[in-house]
This record gives sequence, structure tokens and C-alpha cells, in this order.
Amino acid sequence: MKILITNDDGIFAPGVEALADLLSHFGEVVIVCPDTEKSAYSHKITLRQPLKLKKIDFAPNAEAYAVNGSPADCVKLAMEVLLKEKPDIVFSGINIGPNVGRDMYYSGTIAAAQEAMLYQVPSVSVSLETFKTTKIKFGIVKQLLYNVVEVILQNKIAKNVMLNVNLPYTSKELCKGVCVVPMDLSISRYNFVALNDPQGQDYYWLKDNYQDLKVNEGTDYQLLKDGYITVSPIDLKNTQKRKIDQISRWFNKMNYIQEEN
Repeated sequence: MKILITNDDGIFAPGVEALADLLSHFGEVVIVCPDTEKSAYSHKITLRQPLKLKKIDFAPNAEAYAVNGSPADCVKLAMEVLLKEKPDIVFSGINIGPNVGRDMYYSGTIAAAQEAMLYQVPSVSVSLETFKTTKIKFGIVKQLLYNVVEVILQNKIAKNVMLNVNLPYTSKELCKGVCVVPMDLSISRYNFVALNDPQGQDYYWLKDNYQDLKVNEGTDYQLLKDGYITVSPIDLKNTQKRKIDQISRWFNKMNYIQEEN
């Protein structure tokens, strides 16, 4: 099995090394990640500057490359330039910090997995519910993730679907189980906070309110906080085919007038 790994925390983030070590038990691993952190880059691709692939002596069990671009750039370059054939699956992560709810639209981790979907390659994004950037015990994280990966690889993800996996930062023994749930889009996790600069002008920072949110029962937010692994399938079908006929009727009169003229 050939596995491509990417992330949005950057090539030297500890989560990608942990993921590469875990996935090397399942197949041949290639890593292509941004050369620096690209969190919240969403599905940005680079149009107006050249991209470079730089080989990195990174992990003993994987060939690794850094790219001066976005997470989506990394997957696109891997698919179109680096790899001789498509991988069997793409994993994006392990992201430090959860990706829940509206993060579907902001996360570079999720966007990288979505880019793989465009190439009809099954994909999984993996995030860890902790905001610590140091002293994370990745040994317990890998134990928690191992069985999840095993189940995913034993089954077949549809080509137009990706799985967004969030792990509680807890041991395998204390984890309460796995819940497959939709991502709760009703909650606004990030809000602007106004501050003043030395000249008295307002400026704004986005504040992450994750720790203080009041969440709905049975949602990805609540289940993850309660100690469950959450798995959220995301599909690629953004065009609402059922609405095409209805909205076409809105413009029928306009088309009729143009034909008369």
C-alpha cells in the first residue's frame, strides 16, 4: 500500500513524524508538507509564485519533501509531479488542535484531504484535541489512532468522500469509543476581538473560543470534549443538483426576453 502524508502544521511538526511512524506499519509512506506552518490556509493554491520541492532527511521510515506552498499545493504537487502513480490513500495530520464544526471551511488539514478527493483518492484528516505544542505524549496518541487506521484501511472509503477524524488527548483505555457524526456548523468558534494600537486606532484579532463554547448534545464538539473519537464523513458534492431546475426557472423569463430581442 502506498500512503501520502501531508499536514498544515509544517514539515517539522511532531504530529507528522508520529503519523509517519504509525502508517509505516501499513505501507510505503511518502511525506509532502509545507515548509512552514500553514494553519487555516483553507483550500488556497499558489498561482503567482514558483513552488519548490525540497527533499528533507526527516524520518527513517519515509521519503519526505518540503514545499514552499499551501497544504493543497503539497497534495497537488505530489499527485502531478512527484509520485509516479497515485497513492492508495492520503492522510493529513496529525494536526495540533481539533478540527470541528466550521473548521471544515477554514482548516488547511481538511483542505489537503479534500484536494486528494479531487484526484479520486481516498483521504483522511486527523486532528488531536490539545493546544499544547510541546510535551505531547505521541505514544498514547498513536495507540489511540492505530485501531482507527486499521478499521479505515480494512474498509473502502468512497472516492468522493473523506473522513475527518478528531482524537481526544487521552489514553486508549480512557477513550469512550468512536462516534460517527456530522460537523456542527451552527457554532462560531472564532470571533473578532477589538484592541487599540499606540495611536488609538482599532485593530482586530480572531480569538479561538473553543474551550469556552456552549455546545449542543450529540455534536462533534460535545462528543470530542467528552472523550470520544469523532469521525465525520465529508463529500465533494457542492453543486446542489436538486436545486438546478428550481433556480433555472428564476431565469427563464430573462432568457425568453433575450430570445425575443
